[in-house]
Amino acid sequence: MAFAHAPGREPMGEMNTTPLIDVMLVLLIMFIMTIPVATHSVDIDLPQCGPDCGTPIEPNPIKNKVSVTAQDQLLWNGDVISEGQLVALLGAVKDMPVEPELQFEPDPLASYDRSARVLQVIKASGVSKFGFVGNEKYRRFGG
Repeated sequence: MAFAHAPGREPMGEMNTTPLIDVMLVLLIMFIMTIPVATHSVDIDLPQCGPDCGTPIEPNPIKNKVSVTAQDQLLWNGDVISEGQLVALLGAVKDMPVEPELQFEPDPLASYDRSARVLQVIKASGVSKFGFVGNEKYRRFGG
């Protein structure tokens, strides 16, 4: 906010806006840095297993396979289960002294939404030995 005066001329009454712009940019950067990072989460109300769930399924201590069929059925080592049973089985696997390997193999015609929800449940369970199997079937497209 300086006024310049040249000899024989009237003083200039223009404001120097460069410092104001610098301050505004610094404030903008500070505000951007203080905004919390948006976390991506999917909130799903999972059904709970009731007394009519049938016979309990036990996890294998070596490896277990989770599959999604073309009819969007969820399978645990070939047995049809619900998402509530999947949560319980994943908790049982996590509590084992040596955590067994968990394999995931969706059918090629399985619903992407159903597969993504199952992956979200698996991720939320906190299992550490997880892998995808059967990917070699999709090596070639349109063949």
